[in-house]
Amino acid sequence: MDPDDLANASDEPLVELKELTFGYGARPLLREIDLRIGRHERVALIGPNGAGKSTLLQLIVGLLAPSAGQVRVLGRDCRSEADFRVARAKVGLVFQQSDDQLFCPTVLDDVAFGPLNLGRSPAEAAAAAERTLAALGLEGYGPRVTHRLSGGEKRLVALATVLAMDPELLLLDEPTSGLDTRSEARLLDHLDALPQAMLIVSHDQRVLERLSTRALWLQQGRLVEAELHRHPHQHRHAHLHLHAPGLASDPDHLSALPVHAHPHPHPHPHPHPHPHPDEAEPASTAPSHDRCDGALRDEAHGR
Repeated sequence: MDPDDLANASDEPLVELKELTFGYGARPLLREIDLRIGRHERVALIGPNGAGKSTLLQLIVGLLAPSAGQVRVLGRDCRSEADFRVARAKVGLVFQQSDDQLFCPTVLDDVAFGPLNLGRSPAEAAAAAERTLAALGLEGYGPRVTHRLSGGEKRLVALATVLAMDPELLLLDEPTSGLDTRSEARLLDHLDALPQAMLIVSHDQRVLERLSTRALWLQQGRLVEAELHRHPHQHRHAHLHLHAPGLASDPDHLSALPVHAHPHPHPHPHPHPHPHPDEAEPASTAPSHDRCDGALRDEAHGR
């Protein structure tokens, strides 16, 4: 399977999961998950913390291996690490913790890392990195030391590391977590302007309302279609009030009724979705670092 084959599969969904199952030890976390994401779709993946949302993103790009089921990227089965390496050229994961994604000495090295691993020359990789940084408003950031950046700057650079590979689908794991209001608004402006399809894990109403066009609810290992209902609410905390059939953890908030939403008696309106996080999600699986020599600028410019 090569990238040209993937690019030609225009009629296929970008990602398709069939009966995907995963667990840690004897504990099942995801059970027979079916999912299709089409081109240009922006899908919210919601549910309580600990439900397996981050795990599902990592399964899609092959950082974790399912115990059963199938992952297909643009119509091609992904079974081996070689298959997933090709798939990751088209599907990019932005981790919740930017430091899991940024490991090179400088911003330019970090952003050029992906194109280098796709076989680009140092000069081509550096040019792709600089174009991507400029598109995100980060002109001149190339020589800066990555670990000295602010949280908002790191989040944009982490996004740049994925965009530099020109993916068709972005997997975003809590993209605004820990950001101040100004940094969040800046990031959302950039994300909203992108042409890529997205699968977005977030508890932040502003993210879901701004970026997503449909929603999926994950709880107790099951994935169901849901709707992002908008109704008056006083507090600016994000929570999605969805009721999925057969999923019950809190009798006041989940029932065996079809998916629906209901109003809360709060005086001033703002639209919002509704999970109540109370558990910790399993830790992220950091990517392997095939190459990061800290000398990319010299190579790119023939020094």
